[in-house]
Amino acid sequence: MTIRVVVVDDQAMVRAGFTAVLAAQTGIDVVGEAANGREALQVCRELRPDVVLMDVRMPEMDGLDAVRHLMSPSAEDTHRPRVLMLTTYDVDAYVYEALRSGASGFLLKDAPITDLTRAVRVIAEGDALLSPSVTRRLIADFAAARPTPRQDTGDGTRLRLLTPRETEILELVARGHSNTQIAQHLVVAEQTVKTHIGNIFAKLTLRDRAQAVIFAYESGLITPGTP
Repeated sequence: MTIRVVVVDDQAMVRAGFTAVLAAQTGIDVVGEAANGREALQVCRELRPDVVLMDVRMPEMDGLDAVRHLMSPSAEDTHRPRVLMLTTYDVDAYVYEALRSGASGFLLKDAPITDLTRAVRVIAEGDALLSPSVTRRLIADFAAARPTPRQDTGDGTRLRLLTPRETEILELVARGHSNTQIAQHLVVAEQTVKTHIGNIFAKLTLRDRAQAVIFAYESGLITPGTP
């Protein structure tokens, strides 16, 4: 199955670069481009891509607003593409809000080509991706921006839906561990970890790993700065 991608960035050269890289990959087809968030919404409505590479900072409508609109489609359009945020800096104040709004992850614009292509494939498969080089520090930085759990969300109560093992796995996910690392840490099969994570998502009505990370911090399960 071919992964349909739309590239959104206000710099034409950046769009051309990402398009050229992805077009050279087997199983990936760049079906459209946009120069800002407003154009991106129109392009996505018309082309219905699987994955959107979305720049954070753009004129007219930035990436954050665009993600919010894409994740809250009209009743006539229930298509929700996976969104991978693109940022120039290791820490970008918009990225945490983008993840909360429904983005599936983010990647630095200067990441290696292999990271970009892997990110598109991971996102398309329904998982979430946070750039490996900055994952743990960024999660801590974004969570620190909201040091007090959002009690109004009822997240703390929802945590009680999980078994002790599921709670343990959610904590490891929130600390940036992969399924393989979690399996090794708990001395269980990787498929067992995947099954637990699927159950966690279902019980907490989470879409992917990025939402799980946000939930873990906002529910108070994880406190920024703790080892």
